Amino acid sequence: MPKVLTISGYKPYELGIFQNDHPSVFFIKAAIKKELLRMLDEGLEWVLISGQLGVELWAGEALFELQKDFPNLKLAVITPFLEQEANWSEKNKEWYESVLMQADFVDSLTKKGYEKPWQFRLKNQFFLEKSDALLLLYDQEKEGSPKYLYEMALQYQSRQPYPIQLITFYDLQLIVEEEQLKQSDF
Repeated sequence: MPKVLTISGYKPYELGIFQNDHPSVFFIKAAIKKELLRMLDEGLEWVLISGQLGVELWAGEALFELQKDFPNLKLAVITPFLEQEANWSEKNKEWYESVLMQADFVDSLTKKGYEKPWQFRLKNQFFLEKSDALLLLYDQEKEGSPKYLYEMALQYQSRQPYPIQLITFYDLQLIVEEEQLKQSDF
């Protein structure tokens, strides 16, 4: 029964998504909402993200949609370092800011700008230690940035109970089919 859940996954370009209105985004958010609803029934209270572009910000948006019915569900955005958005496009900065403005808690792990990759490893370690479970949009068939968090989570899980829930491409295909069935019922 996770009270605190870490959510992460691919960056948009790793999925071939270059616009937030891409049809795939709807299905990714639907998959995240489905898992969040299941965990809300088990006592989920907080979701942790680091504010990365892609799955993490879509998870934030999915959570905001659920907050209408579950106002006690909270979002914490804890970045690995200050100004992680410094080199992002204006459009991505606006998207990031819109999620930060609605979050219930915002902070940065290292109180300085980007220095070296150790800040990402520290972030992954922190998220594993501060959460009760991991929800990761990751498919072992397609390596990408989530691989590092996934491998660290598996090591962490070998030392103590720590549920890892993957959303794979097969899971997303099932969501697409479910949504298409819903549409055809109307």
